[in-house]
Amino acid sequence: MLSWLRRFPNDVIHRKGNGTTTGRRTSSSTSWRNKSNSFTARIIRCASSVVDTAGRRHDDDDDEDDDCRLPSSPPPPAPPNHYNNDNGRNTSVISAKALSFRELADAAGNFRQANFLGEGGFGRVYKACLRIAGEDDLPVAIKQLDRNGFQGNNEFMVEVLMLSMLHHPNLVSLVGYCAEGDQRLLVYEYMALGSLEDHLLLLHGDDDHDNDGSQQQHGPLPWRTRMKIALGAARGLEYLHENTVIYRDLKSSNILLDQGYNPKLSDFGLAKLLPAPRTDSSSSSSSSSSSSSNKVMGTYGYCAPEYLRTGKLSAKSDVYSFGVLLLELITGRRAIDASRPDGEQSLVGWAARIFGDPKRFPELVDPRLAMAMLGPAASELKQAVGVASMCLQEHYALRPVMTDVVMALSFLSIDSPPC
Repeated sequence: MLSWLRRFPNDVIHRKGNGTTTGRRTSSSTSWRNKSNSFTARIIRCASSVVDTAGRRHDDDDDEDDDCRLPSSPPPPAPPNHYNNDNGRNTSVISAKALSFRELADAAGNFRQANFLGEGGFGRVYKACLRIAGEDDLPVAIKQLDRNGFQGNNEFMVEVLMLSMLHHPNLVSLVGYCAEGDQRLLVYEYMALGSLEDHLLLLHGDDDHDNDGSQQQHGPLPWRTRMKIALGAARGLEYLHENTVIYRDLKSSNILLDQGYNPKLSDFGLAKLLPAPRTDSSSSSSSSSSSSSNKVMGTYGYCAPEYLRTGKLSAKSDVYSFGVLLLELITGRRAIDASRPDGEQSLVGWAARIFGDPKRFPELVDPRLAMAMLGPAASELKQAVGVASMCLQEHYALRPVMTDVVMALSFLSIDSPPC
């Protein structure tokens, strides 16, 4: 079962039909040149480079479009009511600021270890205090591109593009960026509680302190909090799909939490912009929009089976990844855990054997919740497992759209004691 999972290592690209071997994402060596064109015009060209049209791929190409450049200095004001005519998205509101490397280095204390928050595929992340004229100092998180890492200039550009066009309470806000010389940095709003992975997959419940000395509770996340996080992530995905964007990299490490455990999706380097739906039904048409690629990009354990087999990408691919995430929230297990016994290393494979027998559903509950007498009521567990199992259907057409998932989860996140 699920033998397709074992063919793909973590965070890899799989090339099909061309005889090449599996490899990690690599950064492009393309230089970034400033051009005299307006910032808005450049963003529109960048947008067109990631929109799939009949028979063409853009954002998956190894070589970047030379016209898709981000300015290293603040852009001129965009003309009012400027829209991308292809899909109706407003591209004139570019809230992210172009910042200098010196400005960001000063804000992060020259990237000293005391400000270090973590490291991912993009590079190292630092906490900083950005000084903005006429405003209070703003706490931010700065991601610095690892020039020898797996993610390159193209994903940097896509991230700035997506977060400039899309704004939602459950998407992380991009404050600014730096594209100065060969430096590539992204500046986000600071999320005080870090990633969901940090809290969900901890092996013990000790109290700890974050980098600014404030106390963090690292005990097991309560059931209601888990469902609140699931609902927020589902709403973020619903918003992306309504705007014909496929996230493509949903996982617990890409969900950030603010001080109130409100989740926000982050890391949009793999996001894909599809043509706007042509029918009146937004929910059904957004899920039917799809494209094919000779690359499969994502994270081991979260990718939908049809995407891995054929390279066909759709909104239902995100729905599958959400099903894996919801299982992680229910069970407290990792999507893939090689330390577990055979038959339990794949979370989806293990859970699939339990889905058919409601009497076994309590086996899925995070044992830390059970030990702390914080487990869900049987009716709530049944509904949560039901949503997860529907999202994880082998055939993509049988999976629900995110609007239906949001509706189902809204009843589980109500802040009241279980019956």
